[in-house]
Amino acid sequence: MTKLVKDLMHPGIITCKPTATLGQVAVLLNQHQVHALFVTDRDGRILGLISDFDLMAGEWLSSDSESLTAMRKLTAADLMTRPIDSVEASIPLSEAVDQFIEKGISRLLVTENEKPVGIISLSDFVASIANEIKSKRETVGDVMSHAILVCRGKTPVASAARAMTSAGWRSVLVVDIKGKILGVVSGYDLLRFVKEGVDENLVVRDVMHPALTIDRQASLREAADMLIQNHHHRLVVIDKDDPDSFPIGALSTFDIVAEMARPDSVWQK
Repeated sequence: MTKLVKDLMHPGIITCKPTATLGQVAVLLNQHQVHALFVTDRDGRILGLISDFDLMAGEWLSSDSESLTAMRKLTAADLMTRPIDSVEASIPLSEAVDQFIEKGISRLLVTENEKPVGIISLSDFVASIANEIKSKRETVGDVMSHAILVCRGKTPVASAARAMTSAGWRSVLVVDIKGKILGVVSGYDLLRFVKEGVDENLVVRDVMHPALTIDRQASLREAADMLIQNHHHRLVVIDKDDPDSFPIGALSTFDIVAEMARPDSVWQK
């Protein structure tokens, strides 16, 4: 069955006013965790698109106080891109892919009968690739996340907190210069600083706790037992034949739940 753009798109669009300042645009992008906003007039007509890259240009140009004052006066209308590339919801997904490649773009406005109904982005295509992979659940390595959030021991605690927030992770792995695991900093490790405040000189090695590791060939049952018994939400996955090397990945309670939720999972049959 041929997949259409509407099968993959995100319905609805996130907008801002043309008079929005760059600071206000930054707040909206961060609040909705998106890379771009559609700029619309008072009647809801789309005028253009402003992205995180547009804000990067503004940040780069504001190199001194005089430039910063000038940049702060700019609005979404001043930096937005137009015209906006769009695609019909009913066309095959393969045709949309061709547009992305040919134009070198990151997103397309999706329309239906010439009216905006959603957006399709590179992230949607990446997610679709991940969903095509047949589910395996024999070992930790089958379910783990290969991408992990890491920092060095001398990383300021405030920086680690920002990284965790941006990535949506509840912990960050602490490694040395060669990638050897030193420990883990979790949300619980940082909780006390809500009351105490954070010393700017405080680094993660001062607050981290020992990492709980598991071999990639271990069974999911072993992983679940370890998580439950230790009241942890995440395990660091290693190669037991080379335990001091850079970690292979991480396995969290979310990874296991996400696997259980997949349509081809044994839990959905």
